[in-house]
Amino acid sequence: MRTTTLFLILALFAIRSFGQSIPSPKEHFGFNIGDNYRLANYTQTEAYFKKIAAASDRTKLVDIGKTEEGRTQYMMIVSSPENIKNLEKYKSISQKLARAENLSPAEARKLADEGKAVVWIDGGLHATETVGTHQLIESIWQTVSRKDPETLRLLDKVIILFVHANPDGQELVSNWYMREPDTLKRSLNQLPRLYEKYIGHDNNRDFFMNNMSESKNISRQLYVEWLPQILYNHHQTGPPGSVVAGPPYRDPFNYVYDPIVVTSLDAVGAAMINRLNAEGKPGYTQRNGSVFSTWWNGGLRTTAYFHNIVGILTEIIGSPTPASVPLVPERLLPNAATPFPVTPQKWLYKQSIDYSVSLNYAVLDHAARNSEHLLYNIYLMGKNSIEKGSRNNWTLSPSLIDSVSSAAKKEPARSNTAGAANEENPFGGRPTTPVKYYDLVFKDSTLRDARGYILPSDQPDFAVAVKFLNALIESGIKVHRATADFTVEGKKYPAGSYVVLTNQAFRPHVLDMFEPQDHPNDFLYPGGPPVRPYDAAGWTPAFTMGFKFDRILNGFSGPFEAVPYGAIQAPKGSLQKASTVAGYILDARSNNSFIAVNDLLQAGVVVHRVTNATNDNIAQGSFFVPATSKPEARLEKAAADFNLQISAVAKQPTGLEKVAPLRIALWDVYGGSMPSGWVRWLMEQYHFPFKRIFAQEIDAGGLKQKYDVIVFVGGAIPANVSKSTTRDTIPANIPAEFRDHYGRITADKSIPSLKAFLEAGGNIVTIGSSTSLAYHLKLPVRNALVEVVDGKERTLPGEKFYIPGSVMQIKVDATQPAAWGVGKEADVFFQSSPVFHVSPEALSKGMVTPIAWFDSAKTLRSGWAWGQGYLRNGVAAFVAKVGTGKLYAFGPEITFRGQTQKTFKFLFNELYQGVKN
Repeated sequence: MRTTTLFLILALFAIRSFGQSIPSPKEHFGFNIGDNYRLANYTQTEAYFKKIAAASDRTKLVDIGKTEEGRTQYMMIVSSPENIKNLEKYKSISQKLARAENLSPAEARKLADEGKAVVWIDGGLHATETVGTHQLIESIWQTVSRKDPETLRLLDKVIILFVHANPDGQELVSNWYMREPDTLKRSLNQLPRLYEKYIGHDNNRDFFMNNMSESKNISRQLYVEWLPQILYNHHQTGPPGSVVAGPPYRDPFNYVYDPIVVTSLDAVGAAMINRLNAEGKPGYTQRNGSVFSTWWNGGLRTTAYFHNIVGILTEIIGSPTPASVPLVPERLLPNAATPFPVTPQKWLYKQSIDYSVSLNYAVLDHAARNSEHLLYNIYLMGKNSIEKGSRNNWTLSPSLIDSVSSAAKKEPARSNTAGAANEENPFGGRPTTPVKYYDLVFKDSTLRDARGYILPSDQPDFAVAVKFLNALIESGIKVHRATADFTVEGKKYPAGSYVVLTNQAFRPHVLDMFEPQDHPNDFLYPGGPPVRPYDAAGWTPAFTMGFKFDRILNGFSGPFEAVPYGAIQAPKGSLQKASTVAGYILDARSNNSFIAVNDLLQAGVVVHRVTNATNDNIAQGSFFVPATSKPEARLEKAAADFNLQISAVAKQPTGLEKVAPLRIALWDVYGGSMPSGWVRWLMEQYHFPFKRIFAQEIDAGGLKQKYDVIVFVGGAIPANVSKSTTRDTIPANIPAEFRDHYGRITADKSIPSLKAFLEAGGNIVTIGSSTSLAYHLKLPVRNALVEVVDGKERTLPGEKFYIPGSVMQIKVDATQPAAWGVGKEADVFFQSSPVFHVSPEALSKGMVTPIAWFDSAKTLRSGWAWGQGYLRNGVAAFVAKVGTGKLYAFGPEITFRGQTQKTFKFLFNELYQGVKN
């Protein structure tokens, strides 16, 4: 017996000893990370992660969910063996401090002393930026295998969350690059499709909506599970003439942040640049040395700011194919943005990997040395948010400060405003504004921040409201649900309504999701061109999604129960029962009605649309399902699955048209279009059957024999369409399965084919820049955003008109079939969007009919709109007759990034054929 026991002990010891032999990347992949012309794919990387996790007691490999293509997405947790044994304890501390609920400063200090700093480091989000994924592999290997004092110190003080951000993309990109046996021919160019199944590069624009599986996986770990104090998001590429761009970033930053977020960025940035400088690694640029700011919400890095997390982005140069640092003379002179310039030189992949590992170590070293401060500060920021949401508060913003200045200017000039000292300006010098004007604005109770928001459960599209709430919940926001009817400020609300209070730690994110963004006027110099924001200036999903909510300025309470953090809501609708039933109504104002209708049509159930507005309590455009087809079982399931309130009617409505599904084509292009990918995802979500169509098929003609409607998203049809040339010849190295995707819309082949399709009775829907098809077809519309200079029309310059990406309000002709269910006005996403003037003759003859327009000189809802008065009376959307077909033109981005739920119906309405009864 003793012999057997001794044998087992020795065997276990041998296994453990063997397990501690951690394979190097060279041993696993067959090459060192950073070797020229070598990339690892995800299949190999996943296998390596599993080997490391099995071999090292410094790790825990966590499955955080499936990707859109069905791969497993992993997070590798790395720390000291002792910390790994106590991960749940340290996770709990991180959660308590970040949420700051019912926690005194003394208790928080104790937890901060006891806890470990948590640092998130990811890679590979944008898969063609290959340094990101490969630095992740190398950094995991180094932190797991190294035994030097610095590494051991870092692992003792810090818990590192290494996260692979895009497994599908790595598999595609690496296989594409490595497919060529001749290393000198290897290239990342001409990738055949998007490196995220639907949205490609826009996977870094999805982190407040969380539409994609990968976004959901990442957000859950960030904002529900771990709540790290620092997040490091690796990207490419650095500005020309530099090596890497990083923090701190240029202004403006978003005014809802706690100032500790901004100063913490300065601190981490200093640690990063100092380490590179100390190691003799030049080329780090910061602030105005790059285009990156901290204004926008929705990126992996930027959404973190609204959760009191220090979000780090670096953009570094480098490729597996050796490249060069180009000569940019203006970057050679040292300055505050680039104190240690890099000189022109050949650049190898290994250099980028080494830089990245150094930057990771700099961040980890900062976290280790400042662990208690980071942990306590995230608590302090949360506490500050809770306090602001529990009292009257006014957030500083450009419009409010302009109100102060405007009020002061209305007062007659005072004799002693500058120069001499006075009571309000005791030292003299620069003139000051009397404090009473500050009080006039910042003590105006109507201008206070909201104390909370109520989303009634009895609104027409409650399902969209719940989608919005689930996006908040996935982002770690606390939400409450009413367990009984209640009244706030004299208004009654039903049970099942939801409440979002602002007295919570992530108040900045709550405000940003409900309130308008107030972007400053940002020009290169007074009277000069505008400085382009990084991504959008305004986005407010509570506006663009179109649900109803009430903004409450005073504190309130009620029969509210807190939804557990991260608990996705799925309230069920109902099918109304009645003794006499002629049929059932699905409300056109509810997006999910379209899912139910598409399922009914595919099951062969008869569906009609209510075409007039004279039926009591039935919204025009709603769907009527006759009881004669025995649809109750299907409708009951639809009501439960899609949160629909389906009503029964005793009498058949008047003005019915039978609904027939159309043969739908969605334009796409070789390499993939992100706007098209978003619509592809959207159509799948709403169960519209469709087929992708590419330029070659369009050019071949005969489109009406195969399709009834073709959808062109932004970027499909450029303003200046060239003729087909020899450049359209399909390269020999394009795989057979993608060869029919190659090509672009051309003037001599594509446009005539589309015109013939329209004239034969087909319909075309164009969005954004693709509305230029109207000009190619010579329709009686013209660009509204032009001026005449020296007798010639030219586009308005940015000094006069500039809307970089903001939410604008349009008026809508809700009686038109294209606008059924939208309502009389809508908040739309405007991003350098086309605006039209229609000729009076075309209007009078019904050749062109406006669907939506800008009715005033001030239509900005959120963001930045310089010169917005130019939009007044401009047409935002129209339908035009072309032969027996119709061209629909929507200037605003009606399907923008899967966010603009209210305007989805502008597209959906065109995807059915109405047949008069």
